[in-house]
Amino acid sequence: MAIQFSTARRAPARAEVVAHGLTVEAFSDDQPLPPGLDRDALVSLGFTGQAGQVQVVPGDGRLVAAVGLGPVDGIDAVGVRRAAAALARSVRSRRSLAADLASVARSDDLSEADAAHAVVEGSALAVYRFGYKSTKDDDHLARVTLVGSTAAGVRSAVERATAVVDGVTLARDLVNEPGGSLTPPKFANRVRRMARDRGLTVKVLDEAAIRRARLGGLLGVNRGSTQPPRFVELTYTPKGRPRGTLALVGKGLTFDAGGLSIKTGQGMMDMKMDMGGAAAVVGAMSVLPAVAPRCRVRAYLPMTDNMLGGDATRPGDVLTLRNGKTIEVLNTDAEGRLVLADALSLASEAKPDAIVDLATLTGACMVALGPRIAGLMGRDDGFLARVEEASTRTGERVWRLPLPVDYRSMVDSSVADMKNIGGSYGGALTAGLILGEFVADGIPWAHLDIAGPAFADSDDGEVVTGGTGFGVRLLVDLACTFTPAS
Repeated sequence: MAIQFSTARRAPARAEVVAHGLTVEAFSDDQPLPPGLDRDALVSLGFTGQAGQVQVVPGDGRLVAAVGLGPVDGIDAVGVRRAAAALARSVRSRRSLAADLASVARSDDLSEADAAHAVVEGSALAVYRFGYKSTKDDDHLARVTLVGSTAAGVRSAVERATAVVDGVTLARDLVNEPGGSLTPPKFANRVRRMARDRGLTVKVLDEAAIRRARLGGLLGVNRGSTQPPRFVELTYTPKGRPRGTLALVGKGLTFDAGGLSIKTGQGMMDMKMDMGGAAAVVGAMSVLPAVAPRCRVRAYLPMTDNMLGGDATRPGDVLTLRNGKTIEVLNTDAEGRLVLADALSLASEAKPDAIVDLATLTGACMVALGPRIAGLMGRDDGFLARVEEASTRTGERVWRLPLPVDYRSMVDSSVADMKNIGGSYGGALTAGLILGEFVADGIPWAHLDIAGPAFADSDDGEVVTGGTGFGVRLLVDLACTFTPAS
């Protein structure tokens, strides 16, 4: 259900809906409103120009929409994105829409190009749907015209945003696919096809190659499954000399039953989403050829499910990881850190300039930050600040959490280098500390625990129920602004 976006000076005659952005000040003034809008009528319907308000009224042969942008001094890309999302939801059954939100929202602090980017993201992502329903809804928003400037910078922003939307959509589709159909081999094959289509270098390790690579964490988690594991590596190489190398690592648990430390029925219902980290990395990698960052980007994706087969890893088993360190597995449902440990070790061996990993890792992070904010941990304050800046620009919120050195003793084991769980508290932090054991010294590293924002149970702004694709936009932004530390 892809939307075609274009720019124009004025609304096309064929547009079924024409939408006008209105600030609180513009709506409160006595100046005339755009054609088709009546101030008294809108006030009677409760419209005041507040951010996110949308009121659709009949016009001369088509519908006219008033879209609130809030106070002038409060307009930013996040608000424009949410306003566009609200508008798109309100008129999603119409085929064509023309909107001037980007031109109205522009200011000294927000260019029309950046506002246009936000409009494309908000409107396209808000009407995303996934499903296997036997009846299809053929009435949907198919064309959106951004009314205002047609300058090259605005057109380029629209093209760039469309590529980003495609990457988020890919990530959402992967997360929403049931675990029984998106098995590790099928996941790897889909990534392989995407890579070939986009011109990325791809390498897929099957089970035999994984054994040769000594990925003990991935093999240990996979022992209870009838589905063989996969490990996928992707590489984007820019034209010309690369400006450093950024490594991305994503957790790819295609379904997490918890292993022998089995989850409850309720806790298992959404566990097709446990590969949300890998999906975000795949989505971001798919965008890079279109946006052309100057750095090299390498992705490392361990893929397996976590089941309860006859030879499943038992609590008390000890696994040897890629870098030679050993982990005593006391809870088989703390499996993400085991597969990520191998991937982080491999990423470190390639000596990148920085590493980011994404994982739906801990319920503890959701307890701390709720369902819409990711936990950010890691090493190197400068690099973590860059991740935070990318988060601010894209609206994918993160909050920095500590990795206290003295908490490391909470995962001490009497029989191995460490155990895979800590105590009853601080679970997100102890998980981060375990991951840090597999990142080579001196490499800036950011860990994003996306257990909350990777999957939503309701629509909100550009986020829709189900897989959200959280992290795709942040990673693309980070890659496009990345430079190695001096």
